[in-house]
Amino acid sequence: MCLSVFLVVEPVGRPGHVLLGRIDPTADWATVGGLDPGRVERVGRRWMLPSSQLLLFESPDEAATRIAREQLGVSLPGLAGPTVFSEAYRSAGTDGDPHWDLHFVYRAQWPGDRFPASAPFAELEFVDLARTSRTEIARAQADVLELVGLRAAP
Repeated sequence: MCLSVFLVVEPVGRPGHVLLGRIDPTADWATVGGLDPGRVERVGRRWMLPSSQLLLFESPDEAATRIAREQLGVSLPGLAGPTVFSEAYRSAGTDGDPHWDLHFVYRAQWPGDRFPASAPFAELEFVDLARTSRTEIARAQADVLELVGLRAAP
């Protein structure tokens, strides 16, 4: 079971764009994203939403605030959510073990004209989903985007 929080942050006046980052593998992703070294390696150079597994005894609201602060270096006062989604499936790469994901998705508009930059990400930008294929987005997060009505290119 995975309990994860995702921030879907969009720039004002640029529909179809969403904030995605390419992680810096030397950053402390165990702390800021709940990712062990194997998961960091599997993400590689693909795009990822600002996100994290819930840390022990952390609420989704606390995680969303922490993600904004630690991964984006900002406070997002207009953060809306969470919208909660549940998915159950057989895990790939195993003997088909059952897996259950609970996604807590928060949405926000990017505050002001300052361009996002943050240490845990090697790159952070507003990506045009119409020009970005699903395979360029890590950890099935294209599925999370689809759950909130945003679709990457095939």
